[in-house]
Amino acid sequence: MTTDNRFLQNRKYIAANFVLFAVLFLSVSFNKTYIRPAYGHTAIVGVLTGSFSNFMAAWIISLFPFAAIRAGRMSLKKARLVFYGISVLVFAALAVEEIAPYTGASSTFDVFDLMASGFGSLAAIAVFEVFLKKRLLQ
Repeated sequence: MTTDNRFLQNRKYIAANFVLFAVLFLSVSFNKTYIRPAYGHTAIVGVLTGSFSNFMAAWIISLFPFAAIRAGRMSLKKARLVFYGISVLVFAALAVEEIAPYTGASSTFDVFDLMASGFGSLAAIAVFEVFLKKRLLQ
């Protein structure tokens, strides 16, 4: 691969992750500004809107390596190992932040936030597996 092609590939990874980050930021901001104040007073919706940012953070951040894995010449086994490993690390970082806040993103422990982080990482793994199934069927 020439230097120009590598540069273009790197730009694609950066652009894909920038789009993912924008989706994360906009969805969490929209939830915080509009959805949660309007509908967060009920029990179930309050929990869902309150834990939405944890779910989205785990899901989107776990998807960050997807573009690089997709374009890379990795074996299926290695791609799974990398993706699953990163998803577990994202969940672990969010769990530690929830249990013992170190960035100031969380001020109190909430088991629903912890569960949402786990579901977000699992959702990212599910997206990855669906992509692999579709790719293998082609």
